[in-house]
Amino acid sequence: MKTLNSFFTLTILLFAIIGFEGCGLNDKDNNVAPDFSAPAAPTGLRVLNGDNVIDLDWNPNTERDIAGYNVYYSDSYNGQYKLLGSTKSTHYTDNGATNGKTWYYAVAAYDYNDNESELSYEDVHATPRPEGFNKVIYDYLKFPNNSGFSFANEVAVPYNDKQADFFFENYNGTYYLDVWDDTDIQDMGRTQDIYDIPLAPSKGWSPTKDTLAIVGHTYVIWTVDNHFAKVRITNITNERITFDWAYQTVEGNKELKSARASFERKAHDPSELNKRLQLRISGNQNKK
Repeated sequence: MKTLNSFFTLTILLFAIIGFEGCGLNDKDNNVAPDFSAPAAPTGLRVLNGDNVIDLDWNPNTERDIAGYNVYYSDSYNGQYKLLGSTKSTHYTDNGATNGKTWYYAVAAYDYNDNESELSYEDVHATPRPEGFNKVIYDYLKFPNNSGFSFANEVAVPYNDKQADFFFENYNGTYYLDVWDDTDIQDMGRTQDIYDIPLAPSKGWSPTKDTLAIVGHTYVIWTVDNHFAKVRITNITNERITFDWAYQTVEGNKELKSARASFERKAHDPSELNKRLQLRISGNQNKK
């Protein structure tokens, strides 16, 4: 069960008592009954991961005397929740979040008499992760030293470097995103931006370890060392692609899928790509 930090609970109670006395509601000439009725707990709390930031929003309460909302955080769902901040809107941004650290969030509504609701009931948590925009890598057949990308290091690397998580290929005018045999990739389809895909899928990975590269599509990559990343292509030319990316630094996040049995990075053998080339040639011949 979620619990509030006792200091903040006591503070809210004192405000309620002071407000009650200050308004003269105990005056014999005042026939207005005191309001000790707390609002309902907010619903629909949602979070959106960012780079060292988490955005929250929720459904507005329907009571007419809602004055605002208190936002709380904890390091576990059933842990003690501490006050993060207050807002009069149904949106809040946690600018103090740290990449790789999971935080749980809850929201409480309060009215003009300082009556505060219970905490929202949803199990809502998020783990911020690094992201980047307008990165460029090149066709590995022409520019092998700048054709791969390492999420952990946030830089372009040679396509056959053991840190390369994926690389770009222009095969006779058809564009591909390739991964090595110890990594997985999946095309998630057309998206508006990098934020449209919140979680990695549990199945549907490419059996050929490659996928067509298409502008406007987002791709999820499951790396050899059990991390998840996403790439959205914003531009393609014959020699290069430009893309946005996000990378989850927490290994083996159980919300996404179970951990790999082994995740040792190793040097890649370019001869492995010959098998894919032969399959493409064979496929093209069968279509004729």
